[in-house]
Amino acid sequence: MTAKIILNPYAARWKARSRWAQAEVALNVAGVDFEMVSSERRGDCSKLAMQAVLDGFSPIIAAGGDGTISEVINGMAESVDPARESLVTFGLIPLGTANDLANNLNLPLDYNEMARIIAAGHTRPLDLCRVNERYFVNNAALGLEPTVTVIQKDIQLLKGIPRYLYAALKGIWRNQQWDVEMTWDDGEYNGPATLISVGNGAITGGLFYMAPHAVPFDGKLTVVYGHRASRRALLRLLPRAMKAEGSYLEEDDIFEIDATRLSVKLKQPSPAHADGELLSENITEAYFQIYPGRVPILMP
Repeated sequence: MTAKIILNPYAARWKARSRWAQAEVALNVAGVDFEMVSSERRGDCSKLAMQAVLDGFSPIIAAGGDGTISEVINGMAESVDPARESLVTFGLIPLGTANDLANNLNLPLDYNEMARIIAAGHTRPLDLCRVNERYFVNNAALGLEPTVTVIQKDIQLLKGIPRYLYAALKGIWRNQQWDVEMTWDDGEYNGPATLISVGNGAITGGLFYMAPHAVPFDGKLTVVYGHRASRRALLRLLPRAMKAEGSYLEEDDIFEIDATRLSVKLKQPSPAHADGELLSENITEAYFQIYPGRVPILMP
């Protein structure tokens, strides 16, 4: 069948447009039958994905970064009922900066290799997650992590991974604290929290293993939450958050649970993000759930 490729030329701070030329050649060499449509503004990719589903395209390919993937997945998910049925086949061409989903799935960043995977048509059922009204496939969070997201989007002088790292240091310096009420399948927590990270994948921001044990095919949300009262204590976590082994999960007062649902209420408003896209800068309630295996994703 003909693939619909949804290109976000503005991904990776406008580098995706030039990267697409290489990807297009690779797709043609691999013999992929496709039509490409390009977004023009934020939110377009979701609308284009919804239209692609209505027009009967399969697979639908997101060409861009993790934000592009987020928009395309949300457009596809809004076109079906994920509680009862799967999305159409999904694929990606990593043209972004961090490419978190591609890295978490061990997908190649080489366009020729990715084109061959798309041409082969083999899929694996990826879990689909949701926070409030927003779907995600990699990671969502409250507290420190989305505070870093808010900071980094306004940084102009740095690019790529250095921008995320600098934003993390600024977020730690702010040392914001939240009082939370959390409930999940078989447990609860009431008390202070500095971070609440909900992972379907292990890596976020291209650098941080916020949920290092997350498996995107196991039907479970991997939730990490914890509290650090001082900047110094938070700073000690930073290098360990960048390691899969010997990670920050081994620190006191950092906890990890697996769940199919999670409810969070905060006394102080917090930013929230899903797959790096801000839901709000002031949220007080968040409800997370998972739809196991609802995204047939093109993989080797």
